[in-house]
Amino acid sequence: MTRSILHATAAAVLLPLPAWAGTADDPAATLPEVVVTATRLPAIITDTPGARVIDRRALDQRGAVFAADILTDVPGLSVVRSGAFGGVAQVRMRGAAPGKTLVLVDGVPVNDPAEINGAFDFSGLELSDVERIEVLSGPQSSLWGSDAIGGVIAFTTRDPDGLAAELEGGSFDTVRSRLSAGVSTEGHGFGAWISQFRTDGISAADVVDGNPEADGFASTTAGARGRYAFTAQVAVDGGLRWTDSEADIDGFPAPAYALADTPDSHSSRQWSGFGRLRLTGPGLAHQFSLSASDMVRETVSAFPSTFEADRRAVRWQADGAVAGLDFVIGAERESTRGSLSTGMTEQLGTTSAFATGRIKPANGLSLTGALRFDDTDDFGTRVTGRVSGALDAGGGVILSAAWGTGFKAPSISQAVCDFCVSSLPFPVLRPETAEGREAAIGWTSADGRFEGRATVYRLKVEDQITYVFDPATFDSVYVNVARTATEGIELEGRARLGGGVDLSLAWAWTDARDETTGARLLRVPERAGSATLGWTGERLSGALTVRGEGDQDDAGGVRAGFVTADLNGSYVLTDGVTLTARIGNLTDERYQQVFGYGEPGRSGFVGVRLRY
Repeated sequence: MTRSILHATAAAVLLPLPAWAGTADDPAATLPEVVVTATRLPAIITDTPGARVIDRRALDQRGAVFAADILTDVPGLSVVRSGAFGGVAQVRMRGAAPGKTLVLVDGVPVNDPAEINGAFDFSGLELSDVERIEVLSGPQSSLWGSDAIGGVIAFTTRDPDGLAAELEGGSFDTVRSRLSAGVSTEGHGFGAWISQFRTDGISAADVVDGNPEADGFASTTAGARGRYAFTAQVAVDGGLRWTDSEADIDGFPAPAYALADTPDSHSSRQWSGFGRLRLTGPGLAHQFSLSASDMVRETVSAFPSTFEADRRAVRWQADGAVAGLDFVIGAERESTRGSLSTGMTEQLGTTSAFATGRIKPANGLSLTGALRFDDTDDFGTRVTGRVSGALDAGGGVILSAAWGTGFKAPSISQAVCDFCVSSLPFPVLRPETAEGREAAIGWTSADGRFEGRATVYRLKVEDQITYVFDPATFDSVYVNVARTATEGIELEGRARLGGGVDLSLAWAWTDARDETTGARLLRVPERAGSATLGWTGERLSGALTVRGEGDQDDAGGVRAGFVTADLNGSYVLTDGVTLTARIGNLTDERYQQVFGYGEPGRSGFVGVRLRY
């Protein structure tokens, strides 16, 4: 009976919408205009197709610890995680392969150049220092260049103010802690933080007789942010973030080469940082920035490996307005370097120029366009563009649409054909290209208590790079052969029910196929959904989230659909002390997020937050 109720409730995917304005019991309170900034030219989120913002309030209400915990709830986004604690976690956005989603932390690209597809691993990205997450679905190469075919996920860290501490413990001998300190004023701010997470975990491999051995995970994250305004026209800011994680994983031992309990382990160390100078002059506001990220990852197994990679980007950007046109122009140079399976290193680079503009030709109508020119060191030049529009049709209805193109240069591994064996010359690869289009209709009630949005889209990727193996010759190479297409529907909504209670709903249908073979793309569920019932009182607040996914094709078989529920709550004891509690997998469902890999059963955690 419980499972039937959960299935009925989970006809949606949670979209953690921004915090409501006003008090919890004010029926006339309305939502403020939420601005998304990863568009380079700041835009109102309701006018921006495919844009979503997850704020700090939503992260706390949901009880999310790592990025993978909350990204699973974003419509059209599939998280592929090989193990519940510390297993490699990658994202497929609207069916696009993992390497086609660009990840930014404080504006710094952090995708791994040494990963075969250039994808980012979300497993160690802890959220305690994150202030907000912005998700831009659809091709965004006109804004951010290569790697953004599927979209962009941008994380912004907090500006610490005062002294704060958190401590939580619970199932699987899990302990999580955080300490931060800082000062923040209008003219300057500086802060630093450190957080740790440690658990004995469960077995990564979901074997027939349960999970007999524990695969532990430990992660430490530290960082610092600073800003100083010399005058109203001159200011500097910067930040640094460092993560060190170690995870026990399971592998594919001989002779069966099937997923099983093994003593394998994986570790990674990554830092990212940026420095920026802001100069405001007549007509233009300039930004000059330098950003960098560096990663080392090591796997200990029967086939051990060590990979190192780094990225550097120098960027100039200028914002201005003239004759009703708001615009951003800029140029940047990005260089990446990564090691190969042979131990050698290779590097790639791109020089780019971009422009984005927005006009409002009529009352209630907004039009935005973006154009970018990328000159790659090894794969020629590419021009990408995006146009979008939003119309306030009255009665709280907003109509919006977008069309855009994207490209992705081959990764370092693909460019030099790492892991390839061939009796013939290796193929010369072409960049992958994409075209995406979407249309949406949104509605907000006059009192702001109800809102919703429906989006339909199509994303097509051509010249997709695929690793192929010929059993007749034992040749294995990367080639441009695949053409993929994804069509989908994303429904989102929220209702403020009064008494501090609100309900968030959304639902995603994703039809992602390989047009070369007609087969469904692997690890992309056709239907996914969840619902969150939240409540906020004077002292007690919390949320019940129910999430479900349909069957999902995988290389080893079909991962069965599932429904699971999480409960999270907090109690304000005093102005500086808050007690927290959360229960994961409330109904003790046995399920797999990815075929073959186990997920925790019912688990509980209690904690305390201190602030001075």
